[in-house]
Amino acid sequence: MKITLVSEHANPLAALGSVEAGGQNLHVAELSKALASQRHEVTVYTRRDDRSVPDELKTEHGYRVVHVPAGPARPVPKDELTRDMGEFTRFLRTRWELDRPDVVHAHYWRSGLASVSAARVVGVPVVQTFHGLGTVKKRYLGDEDTSPPQRIGTEKVLCREVGRIAATSSDEVSELARMGVPRARISVVPSGVDVDAFVPEGEAMPRSKYAHRLVAVGRLVPRKGFATAIAALRALPDTELVIAGGPDKRRLGRDEHARFLRSFAESMGVAKQLRLVGSVSRDELPALLRSADAVVCTPWYESFGIVPLEAMACGVPVVASAVGGLTDTVVDGVTGRLVPPRKPRALAATLHHLLAHQTLLEQFGAAGRDRAWARYSWQRVADETLRVYSRAGARADGLVAGAR
Repeated sequence: MKITLVSEHANPLAALGSVEAGGQNLHVAELSKALASQRHEVTVYTRRDDRSVPDELKTEHGYRVVHVPAGPARPVPKDELTRDMGEFTRFLRTRWELDRPDVVHAHYWRSGLASVSAARVVGVPVVQTFHGLGTVKKRYLGDEDTSPPQRIGTEKVLCREVGRIAATSSDEVSELARMGVPRARISVVPSGVDVDAFVPEGEAMPRSKYAHRLVAVGRLVPRKGFATAIAALRALPDTELVIAGGPDKRRLGRDEHARFLRSFAESMGVAKQLRLVGSVSRDELPALLRSADAVVCTPWYESFGIVPLEAMACGVPVVASAVGGLTDTVVDGVTGRLVPPRKPRALAATLHHLLAHQTLLEQFGAAGRDRAWARYSWQRVADETLRVYSRAGARADGLVAGAR
């Protein structure tokens, strides 16, 4: 099958951990890799944000990346890219008229807008993955939401126009239902984890003098809730918290949120228990996760969240906010614990209990590894995605199912 993925702001080749590069970049990269490994012809279209990159290239994993000339060839905050989508759409339409894909899989709402407009001309079915909905972001961020005003309305239109919606969690299905989308038009396809790279066996990063270690990983933005984990340290004096994410360690001092977190830790009296290590490479991340007694994931909201899966695959229990997709991945009392968001006392009480019971930590870790392997391997995610493509009307012979 000739499969096209459109990810206008999230380049699968980008280094993870910056403010604009996170779970969607990884999802697109790993899904493309898994689909290509099954001998499908996979192409990813993403906006050019660097003059030095080639127009297109074939990755070592067998899929192609096309850098679309739309707007300035430099990084631009994703919420400012809407004005460039006309140029992006015209490029897609021209390419697809010459080389028609069998199915288009749009990632994020702006990618969906461009994909539907371009695919309509050539008669290609479109599958939509939102990676977070505007209604949810507005609910949690309020006036701090920087999304363009047309986002929510556009997402509602896309729900009617695309052939199928691939939601990443049951929480997203419920949100789509509140938007009036029939359940029959939605399939749940989660993100995945590399179960060959994230394993319990292997090196672990050295520990410090503290009896216990917690690890948190993610972009350094307020909604990731690192301040909640820092505040919980007041009740855990024998525990250190290692936060990985943001720029590399040399530039971490210039990062606004990193400075805030350090200042906040000072005000809480736990500065010595906090370690900000900056960005950690994908190769180093398993060793960091394996060094933890538990991984904490305490965002205000999260459409899915890949870090808990990576921790579970390493056999490390997870304590996570009971929000969004985290309520699917973390099974409370089985692979870890779910706690209310933005409640440091509840988080501290849960962690205190877990850290005092080594056997329970080991049980949660083993169950998490089993669940990650059985449910969330990228090959399984790719298989489920292919079934969604078929339901959307795609056929491997290049025809649209039901066409005459």
